[in-house]
Amino acid sequence: MTSRPTSACLASALLAAMTFGPAHAQSPAEGLVSERSISADAALELALSDDGANPHTLENSERKAYTAFSTRAASGEVGKRPAANLVSFLQLDRTTGGEGGLPIFAGKEIVGAVGISGAPGGEKDAACAQAGIERIARKLGNG
Repeated sequence: MTSRPTSACLASALLAAMTFGPAHAQSPAEGLVSERSISADAALELALSDDGANPHTLENSERKAYTAFSTRAASGEVGKRPAANLVSFLQLDRTTGGEGGLPIFAGKEIVGAVGISGAPGGEKDAACAQAGIERIARKLGNG
């Protein structure tokens, strides 16, 4: 058995930079909307992957990102909601309450989400997601 890195951002972390139905803004022409989302270049800069990641981590990272985008909240925070409010939500196909999914904002506008899976613990997945977002903050006008 080989030893693998234990750094929060390298420990078998698989990151998926996701955009799901970008944010809409009303345009001057009634009936039209403009869409903003994270660019492909920013998504690639944000995305990290370790060769040692297990196959299921890709799906898990996608679920975390989808949950963060659709709720505009960290996936781990969604998982802490009262059971009565959570049961039906978690029955949806692409959702999870596991830590590691964060929404990506440009100012106050949501433009994407990131999901991390594979580090030894959800708190490490979330820390790695945050590090990725901080890495591209200036490209989003956030720093």
